[in-house]
Amino acid sequence: MKEISLNLKSMQDYRINESYKQLRTNIEFSGEENKIIAITSCTPSEGKSTVSLSTAYSLAEAGKKVLFIDADLRKSVLAGRYKVTGEMKGLTHFLSGQGDLSEILCKTNEKGLFVIFAGPVPPNPAELLGSKKFAALLKEARNIYDYIIIDTPPLGSVIDSAIVSAACDAAILVISANTISYKFARSVKDQLTKTGCNILGVVLNKVSMKQNKYYGKYYGKYYGHYGSDN
Repeated sequence: MKEISLNLKSMQDYRINESYKQLRTNIEFSGEENKIIAITSCTPSEGKSTVSLSTAYSLAEAGKKVLFIDADLRKSVLAGRYKVTGEMKGLTHFLSGQGDLSEILCKTNEKGLFVIFAGPVPPNPAELLGSKKFAALLKEARNIYDYIIIDTPPLGSVIDSAIVSAACDAAILVISANTISYKFARSVKDQLTKTGCNILGVVLNKVSMKQNKYYGKYYGKYYGHYGSDN
């Protein structure tokens, strides 16, 4: 098993960390049956991947054993963003029969957090994610980990997320503030509902605290202005 360093804690200020703690609490109180959770968005660049990995980290920080799976097989950014170097096999290798689980599973420097990166872009991502091999991977992971958090492609762009969600216990939709219309968000939500997956809720991301009078005043008074407005 490859060991990697992600250095996630240093990338969060106090305000962001508190938001993820609240999200973590909401997930924990949603029911013990919700172990495998897919996270998607309507369009690219809404912060879905960051929310997914940060949620997995927050759960691990609370003492849970967590597996994070990067299932955005079409355009994954995580390995590059966290500067993961060296030869590494990913989910596409495993699903296409070019690697076994021990070769794609990574242990991180964050206690309790394990990661499977996406791997190279395959010609048939939807077929791989809908395969019996992926279903078997989730079934095995369910018996080992407290939570499995899966980062999936934007549902408003490709069908992959719906395929993954159908094999999960629950799903979370990430929406970037002031980016998409209510009508489009509702259509994506309806598409997610059709998979039969329980929708836990929506994460409103990239909210400007300076423009939100109540929260901006509250956090500014008690904690100051930390980092970005995400």
